[in-house]
Amino acid sequence: MQLKKLGHSPLNVSAIGLGCMGMSEFYGPQQEEESISTIHRAIDLGINFLDTADVYGRGDNEELVGLALRGRRDQVVLATKFGNMRDEEGRFTGINGRPEYVRQACEMSLRRLQIDTIDLYYQHRVDRTVPIEETVGAMSRLVEEGKVRYLGLSEAAPATLRRGHSTHPISALQTEYSLWSRDPEEQILPVCKELGITFVAYSPLGRGFLTGRFKRFEDLGPDDWRRHSPRFQGENFERNLELVRRVEQIAAKKGAKPSQLALAWVMAKSEGVVPIPGTANRAHLEENVEALELELTPKDLAQLDEAAPIGAAAGDRYVEAGMKFVNG
Repeated sequence: MQLKKLGHSPLNVSAIGLGCMGMSEFYGPQQEEESISTIHRAIDLGINFLDTADVYGRGDNEELVGLALRGRRDQVVLATKFGNMRDEEGRFTGINGRPEYVRQACEMSLRRLQIDTIDLYYQHRVDRTVPIEETVGAMSRLVEEGKVRYLGLSEAAPATLRRGHSTHPISALQTEYSLWSRDPEEQILPVCKELGITFVAYSPLGRGFLTGRFKRFEDLGPDDWRRHSPRFQGENFERNLELVRRVEQIAAKKGAKPSQLALAWVMAKSEGVVPIPGTANRAHLEENVEALELELTPKDLAQLDEAAPIGAAAGDRYVEAGMKFVNG
């Protein structure tokens, strides 16, 4: 497994990580046994970078990951996040970056994960009502106490990232990035490179759309969160399907699956980018890992840039309310 240094830390993470969100919520029925087997298989394949958050399944995902890591904790760099709040019914209730909440959230995550220290602790979304210096300052005190090793931010704007980094070294910035979400190339990736911050790309497969598995809206299950995503609805679905078809054509010429081509593209864009495709399925995991063997030529990259230019995807990443909390 290829390894990459994680930002301002001595840690080396696998060139591809594993997003665990879908194991507990959002993408259909949960299968705990298969999810745990997928985590174990990922570790066996050399993936040592696992990503979860307290909001996934309202804590269930952290508990699942903690269960899967019993006896294998020292084999992974474990990342989790705080800041998104939900009520008992699962409804989103806002962002919280207040110092007292930072500590409370961390203590709860440690209990659910059944660990003593979180390797990489992210603020999941920026609380615009709290100066980032106060939130990162509270996170830095967790580092001093040994509860957290290194810090990260998620969906933070360049200026916010700079301010947070000046308060305490930020090792990773996590933001959506894929062939249909290329906005980070304009400002965020350059700032990460300048500051020596690893860019962690979530949803590098466009929430599964870039795998080519979805041909109709009806291919999404009745309880699949993506049914409410603007990019999966109506005319947007059809327009984005054309984008996927162009990617599929290039992948076929390379003897690869479109998912593998999409992942290889993300990894080829910058040495400091680590994608964390999510899956709860061992077969899909193994397909993703094979993307590491796919070499893209300058011609391949040029064809993909033409097939999926910046802004090519139809529809916003989230519904209007959700878009208010990105690039914060």
